[in-house]
Amino acid sequence: MVHPLLFLQIFRKLLEPLHINEASADAIAYTWLVIVMLLLLSVLTTKALKSIPGGLQNFIEVVIGGIENMIVETMGEHGRPFFPLIATLAIFILVSNLIGLIPGFFPPTANINTTAACAVIVFISTHVVGIKHHGLHYLKHFMGPIAWLAPIMFFIEVIGHLSRPVSLTLRLFGNMNGHELVLMIFFGLAPFLVPLPMMLMGVLVSFIQAFVFMLLAMIYIQGSLEEAH
Repeated sequence: MVHPLLFLQIFRKLLEPLHINEASADAIAYTWLVIVMLLLLSVLTTKALKSIPGGLQNFIEVVIGGIENMIVETMGEHGRPFFPLIATLAIFILVSNLIGLIPGFFPPTANINTTAACAVIVFISTHVVGIKHHGLHYLKHFMGPIAWLAPIMFFIEVIGHLSRPVSLTLRLFGNMNGHELVLMIFFGLAPFLVPLPMMLMGVLVSFIQAFVFMLLAMIYIQGSLEEAH
């Protein structure tokens, strides 16, 4: 595997004509690294599928099955078509969170541009699904239950929906960036023993943040599928 510092230097050279700052270049570099890792993992897993799974295939099937069961339990059977979107976001965010625990690596989710991109995908998908499922009747979701309050409720609902990508962005970014800063401080003070508990807590934080993002994405999409009254 290419050393992370060498990987960064190569990628920064490629991005120099675009005049991208160092922090954003790191986020882009490690985002592509995560994407390549997941692509290689999917190729290795699907290359030699067996009727009796073992090893890597067994592990991946447990992960995929767990996410699928969670989607069905949260959204019902009509949530299965959204499995590729939600599972991709969940696995990408989880791996992006965990990769920051490796010394010398940077978690892409500690950069607000990465978290904003994931949040915007959820936001756009939610309303595309709502419009596709309900047509123009989807506007009833913004009108409220009382007709004469509809003009007021419309602006309140619009503000509420616009706040969703903001909260998704800042929640994930704040937790991962904060943990990364704390971990760097502890590594500077005591590079051998003190950071170990923080790294263990980082594993827990990584899983929780990926789960929360996935759960909120399911809730938002489920809400767009419901009938407005």
